[in-house]
Amino acid sequence: MFTTEDYSQLTRDVFYDLLYRQAEALLRDEPDFIANMANLAALLYGAMDRVNWVGFYRLIDPHELVLGPFQGNPACVRLKVGQGVCGTSVARRQSIIVPDVHKFDGHIACDSATNSEIVIPLFFKEQVIGVLDIDSPEFDRFDSQDQHELEKIAALLIKYSYL
Repeated sequence: MFTTEDYSQLTRDVFYDLLYRQAEALLRDEPDFIANMANLAALLYGAMDRVNWVGFYRLIDPHELVLGPFQGNPACVRLKVGQGVCGTSVARRQSIIVPDVHKFDGHIACDSATNSEIVIPLFFKEQVIGVLDIDSPEFDRFDSQDQHELEKIAALLIKYSYL
């Protein structure tokens, strides 16, 4: 049985260290990519404060992302590469932090409550295979520490999943 902690009193460094260790414990003995995405989405959604959606989009061909496991309200199912925050992250091959999604040219509003977003690309053998997408109802919720730590956690997903 896996349980989450009360993270509210932790410093951000301690929080992310604990989250990394929990993610590794959750993923290391399960090779199924979909199962690992589902559990990682649940872990992040339960642990991170001030978020309203955590999930994955998988790159199904060079031009389109499709919704994967997530936690939160129903979401857009298909996104074009190069469009929206997720599609732009894939096209640029880099993480993107958006302090105010309403100012992001081409933002795709799947949930009107979302005001900021972070998207982390997933790399396998140097190719983008999808993204981790986290939304918040707060403006300016994410920063470079979130990006760095979430990139490390996303790398665990690839490390332990059979692809």
